[in-house]
Amino acid sequence: MPEQIQASGTRALLEKFFSLDDLQDLTSDAGTLLGCPILVVDDAFHVSSHFGPLGFSDTLFRKAVNNGEISYEAGAMLSRSEALTAGRADFFTLDGSPYRRRFSPLISAGVRLGYLICIETDGHLQQVPEETWRTVESVLAKQLFIETSRQDKPFETAEDVLMHLLDEGFSSASYFRLQAASTYLADFHPTGFALLELTAYHDRYIGKHRLREEILARFPDSHPFLFRGDVFIFLHGDSLGGLNELADEFSLKIIAADGLGDLYELPQHYKTAHEALELITGDDFHGGSVCTVAQLRTVLMLKSLECRRDLIPPQISALADHDRDKGTQYCETLYHYLCSSRSLKRTCDAMFTHRNTVLYRIRRMQEDFALPLDEPYALPQLLLGVSMVLFEEKGADYFLPPTDMKGQ
Repeated sequence: MPEQIQASGTRALLEKFFSLDDLQDLTSDAGTLLGCPILVVDDAFHVSSHFGPLGFSDTLFRKAVNNGEISYEAGAMLSRSEALTAGRADFFTLDGSPYRRRFSPLISAGVRLGYLICIETDGHLQQVPEETWRTVESVLAKQLFIETSRQDKPFETAEDVLMHLLDEGFSSASYFRLQAASTYLADFHPTGFALLELTAYHDRYIGKHRLREEILARFPDSHPFLFRGDVFIFLHGDSLGGLNELADEFSLKIIAADGLGDLYELPQHYKTAHEALELITGDDFHGGSVCTVAQLRTVLMLKSLECRRDLIPPQISALADHDRDKGTQYCETLYHYLCSSRSLKRTCDAMFTHRNTVLYRIRRMQEDFALPLDEPYALPQLLLGVSMVLFEEKGADYFLPPTDMKGQ
């Protein structure tokens, strides 16, 4: 593309930005300038605007425009791209389309508002000057910011209301209920929700686009939608069996949260559930593909204390040093002893250790390490301290319930 054409097209785009106030018009001009079909999607992967040249045909492009959103699989790729996370453009080829796509983040005022997706039909996108890309992305990001920031912008769907709620955008419960009044949320009483992490699903099933349909078929009234790269679904009653089946079939990681009362309290529950999802998707977690927040609550509390070694009692630190140096199991013995209300039998059963061995360890902990095991008010501090040590040494798996996750 000749540089003079690029320059005049860039000037025209800037002039239109200052004279008009419409994202769709700017998107059409940007697509014409770049010479390719484009999509502008927001941070929830909804299509905000699009441009397709006359005669262009692509199944995935058409589906995205018709459905008003890109696929779960494409959304997962966006969320996991290291280049996009760092604020750089990235190229992907999606199964089901012969065209490569250039994805770039749209950032304004330091806020990531969405993405620009350019479809490469003739291989020329890498020849577009960086200055042109910066201008196009800046103009579209600023217009997207303007439209997103409008205070009088109506919420068009229940999904819009929910995402604004999850972003803690409502100033009061009454304002939330007012906005939800014209949607199904006005009389909606789920008992919980689940977050589905898509990385493995993308790797294994890219292009099949089955997940949304399966969720709707297996979980009525679940109202699935993408939020910050994960699939959010509502639950009604006991759904763990169905979630395990879904996870097995589609290679998903899933966190379920129950005890949801007032929908306005959803952001508080979501924050904890998202932390739990990040935990189970880590390489060092081996506790299963489906977990509940309740099962991980202790682990989440310990994780929040990872940087607070100053809270560990000195006696516990000395005990941990001895275990590391001598290969002993004093910390594990203390943990099980305190968790079992100082029951000798249950401690022996939990550790598969002879009674005399456990008695010997307890006596040494009292005599050699000065642990006040006979002082009731000291026990919570000792249990928390030894739990912090074991979490650091053995990871989250050590604290998972001793029963099969799928049976719960």
